Amino acid sequence: MKKAALALVVAATLGMSACQQQEMDVLKVEVQTLETEQQKQSYAFGASIGGYVEQRYALQEEVGIELDKDLVVKGFIAGLQKQSQLEPEELDALNKAIEESMKTAMREKEQAAAQENVAAGEAFMAENGKREGVTTTASGLQYEVLSEGEGAKPAAEDTVKVHYKGTLLDGTEFDSSYSRNEPAVFPLNRVIAGWTEGLQYMSEGAKYKFVIPSNLAYGSRATGKITPNSTLVFEVELLEVQKKEAAE
Repeated sequence: MKKAALALVVAATLGMSACQQQEMDVLKVEVQTLETEQQKQSYAFGASIGGYVEQRYALQEEVGIELDKDLVVKGFIAGLQKQSQLEPEELDALNKAIEESMKTAMREKEQAAAQENVAAGEAFMAENGKREGVTTTASGLQYEVLSEGEGAKPAAEDTVKVHYKGTLLDGTEFDSSYSRNEPAVFPLNRVIAGWTEGLQYMSEGAKYKFVIPSNLAYGSRATGKITPNSTLVFEVELLEVQKKEAAE
């Protein structure tokens, strides 16, 4: 890209005008004229870079790594003009140091959150286990019968068709077949241990509520909205049992 086009990117992203000579706030945003396709593409290119930097900056702040935003902008401009005060080797070393700091901080944050999840799960299940109608099994799984069914019960090798909703302890929904308006079908021995055990207590047509400790769910793994060591809550309707022999 020509230098003039790069200058336009800087102007669009940082709210600077090429003809301005006076001192100004480099973070001030001004409305730009975007009439031609080149202008729009130039602005989009700059805004994308700015958006990425802002997301990265916010992520670093979140884990306690703070950078001077003005210097970030000035370093960007210097690099754009090939006038960086730092040699390429030093730039690489400093950026690698930031990456390592980020990884360490995020790892420590995840470990702290995992420990908090364990404590929160234990406290929740201790109280939930006192409620009338809640059964705690030998494995630590808790279930509550919301409505009974009269059909067949699945074995671990069978395939089941279910509707379900999964939430975290704070009520955050992380998955739901109801939202997709489509029941799920899967072999019962290919899901988390809490499901494999819990659904074998159910008969076709039944609806149960399960509270599944992390060791019967995803353990220390994180997936989507589920953070490490999360205790999960599911409401499950068993719609159909497909016996292994019949399926074969």
